[in-house]
Amino acid sequence: MSAPRAARKSEARDFAGVAYAEAIERARALVPALRSRAAAAEAARTLPAETLADLHASGLLRTMQPKRWGGMEFDFIAYVDFPMELARGCASTGWNFANLQIHHWMLALYDERAQEEVWGADPQALIASGIAFPQGSGRKVEGGFVVSGRWNFSSCVNIAGWNMLAVTVKEGERAVDHRMCLLDKSQYEVIDDWKVLGMRSTGSMTVVAKDVFVPDYKALCMYDTRGGDRFPGARTNPSPAYQVPANPLLGHGIGACAVGNAQAALELSIDAVKQRSTSYTGSKMRDFQAVQLRIGAAGSKIDAARLVLRNDALEGQDLANRKVMADIPTKLRFKRNLAFAVTLCTEAVDILHAMAGANGIYEIYPLERIFRDAHSLAGHFSFSFDAQASSWGLAVLGGEVANPTL
Repeated sequence: MSAPRAARKSEARDFAGVAYAEAIERARALVPALRSRAAAAEAARTLPAETLADLHASGLLRTMQPKRWGGMEFDFIAYVDFPMELARGCASTGWNFANLQIHHWMLALYDERAQEEVWGADPQALIASGIAFPQGSGRKVEGGFVVSGRWNFSSCVNIAGWNMLAVTVKEGERAVDHRMCLLDKSQYEVIDDWKVLGMRSTGSMTVVAKDVFVPDYKALCMYDTRGGDRFPGARTNPSPAYQVPANPLLGHGIGACAVGNAQAALELSIDAVKQRSTSYTGSKMRDFQAVQLRIGAAGSKIDAARLVLRNDALEGQDLANRKVMADIPTKLRFKRNLAFAVTLCTEAVDILHAMAGANGIYEIYPLERIFRDAHSLAGHFSFSFDAQASSWGLAVLGGEVANPTL
């Protein structure tokens, strides 16, 4: 089924014919520009207009959007590969990209009416999110839900026209449903409280909504996104790319930013070591075995993290292709692996930052920002290895894991 052309107010470019290799090259080509803009983006606390224009012109933001809406409709591995590449240039840009990219994927799961409302007006619309279900509350009413809440860490909300907000629907004190409610920016308030240690240009501000009516078709039931084709959008978007289980893999794209950020640290460190001699003896740094070992250790951690995240995304896609529903231990294994991969990347950055010595404390030195970004993004709750590993351990040991959206 083709997207209704008459409804479109914005005749954005169609990227349905772009091949995967070509799209990756477009992402790779942006890395130098992203690196050159990273410091200014951090100071401004927002994604630069030039970067947003580049992402739109290249079509990269639409890598996971259905082809019928002019997107590339790539398999789920795109959610790891593209943020990972862009984060080599700027971790905050990679992070924002991952969020905007996966929200196109998520909108494809919604009822066709929601897709038409957003993409019919603008196929390249930007969508933010607030993903913590306890922060949103809702009650069922005729035709939909009335929702309220205060969601923090809503990345790129300062540039997005829409927001997907997580809501726990209750009857009395009992939770009966979990929905991702799609709101127009006119329906919520943005609180500019994103003044933080790192990842400053993600614009991950707080969103507040009060007693907003959300029709059924704009309130996606997360129980229908556990894998398979139960979600409302399956009729018009039947590709297995949209049948990957959501909850256990929705963090892998932002986790990939940790890999890209660490890879940038490695590349910059290698360049610096090749050129530097010690201040006091004039010896070449590359000749020190301790330096060689640090470079080698960091590189191995980054490569391992990359492989872990890519393997999970490929496995999730394979499950969807074969129409197999993953069991709870498998899903929790994905979440455990994500946290482990990010931990490896943080360790790699720490190794390289320590090797930089006094240079690493100067703001003008890119590794200083990379270090702050690494530790800031690692604070995301999805990346807590203790929490994710223990949940998987509980499941494989026969315990019951309380996570209704799995």
